[in-house]
Amino acid sequence: METRVHTKRTRNENILNCLYQKPNAVFKLICFPWAGSGSVYFAKWGQSFNDLLEVHSVRLAGRETRSQELFASDIYQIVDEIVPALLPVVQDKAFAFFGHSLGSYIAFLTALSLKEKYKMEPLHFFVSSAYAPHSKFRLQIPELNKLSEEQVRHHLLNFGGTPKHLIDDQDVLSQCIPILKADAAILKNFVFDTPSEALLSQDITCFFGSEDMVKDIKGWEDITSGKVDSHMLPGDHFYLLEPENENFIKNYITKCLEVSLLACF
Repeated sequence: METRVHTKRTRNENILNCLYQKPNAVFKLICFPWAGSGSVYFAKWGQSFNDLLEVHSVRLAGRETRSQELFASDIYQIVDEIVPALLPVVQDKAFAFFGHSLGSYIAFLTALSLKEKYKMEPLHFFVSSAYAPHSKFRLQIPELNKLSEEQVRHHLLNFGGTPKHLIDDQDVLSQCIPILKADAAILKNFVFDTPSEALLSQDITCFFGSEDMVKDIKGWEDITSGKVDSHMLPGDHFYLLEPENENFIKNYITKCLEVSLLACF
């Protein structure tokens, strides 16, 4: 029994990366990374938040400590493994989701699954650089598996979906391409119908870059009965990598959660 519990705990820790544990934290922020990335960038956010907020970053199969695992075949498979790993983390805690690009869709479906199966919902949902899942403006993803490495690089530059410093580093790009192709396939095959009624009830905040192709965020209003607001920050699809923008987002999340929690009492 003890071995089984330990194995389960290790499995959960592989899926959720928490670099800075805060046992007395009031809030849990669960971050969902963009296509082709791992968990480390968002996991490091935990150092800069105050002790009231503990950050967990989702780690997908095929990268970091899960590098020996096969890539997920679709987005729902990803959600099905995240939810059980997440339950012990968010049980009896106020929690929020932050997703960037592909991560926004994984976060959305995870929130939907938690609500449908466990009557749990994030206190707030923060969306970054992502159209609503049913939006007609969602970008068309090419069949990366049929393209050469140079063609993949060209598409990534045009799309703006990968930080430029990674695209320019040939060694790093070669290592990232299998992950990028797997994630692009997941995004390409993800289809979501326009909801006939609101699926969530909490507020949604949308962040996006001034130079990004993703600017129409109105569709998120169909997703929730709560309030939807947006913030445009200077930059492209990866505007959040700029320190000033990153600090703005962190400060906004902190204030937003504090206000949301007070509203519950």
